[in-house]
Amino acid sequence: MIEIRKTDDGSHTLFIPGLNEHYHSSYGAVQESMHVFIDAGLNFLSDQKTKINILEVGFGTGLNALLTLLHSTNKIIFYHGIEAFPVSKEITGQLDYPGFLKDKNAILFFDKIHRVKWNEDMSITEKFTLRKEQAKIEEISLEREKYDLVYFDAFAPEVQPELWTEDIFRKLFDATKSGGVLVTYSSKGLVKQNLRTSGFEVKRLPGPPGKRHIVRAERRC
Repeated sequence: MIEIRKTDDGSHTLFIPGLNEHYHSSYGAVQESMHVFIDAGLNFLSDQKTKINILEVGFGTGLNALLTLLHSTNKIIFYHGIEAFPVSKEITGQLDYPGFLKDKNAILFFDKIHRVKWNEDMSITEKFTLRKEQAKIEEISLEREKYDLVYFDAFAPEVQPELWTEDIFRKLFDATKSGGVLVTYSSKGLVKQNLRTSGFEVKRLPGPPGKRHIVRAERRC
């Protein structure tokens, strides 16, 4: 049974008792997503590109998609979120992200994100197209060199070790454009090693509260 919990920054996360795992950092859900995915990922690329294709592994609550939409108003975004086990609308409807963010567009955008049908391309705004795909990343094919930015937001390596392998990262490397980046919250040694072996150049960055480091991996070739 999924539980809704409040994190230290005041925003919600989800908790799965059977896995003893949160969807976001208990130190701050929005705080972590902003630090890892927006600041280290989207903003890192924003000065270089006017059009950005994003792949998210672990769509989850839709928080990263919402933050991306709110922080990319001058960019054309194609956002492809992959999620094997979608969160029900009953649960997402109770999450407080729109109110927490205090953005006049957040309520409308968050509702639209969760009304988008799975496995279809749908426009949220004129510049933001969302495709939510219900699938396991290890079981689907990805177009080669399609994505500028990968948000890798799977459950922790201890919980889903099968998703943090060289094979998965090689698939993501092949799907990433030259000059593209992958960002993730985990900086464990095995994660960095598997990213490097798959072809990425790995950089360790300061983490958000509660985490010493995060990782940004670049495809240089």
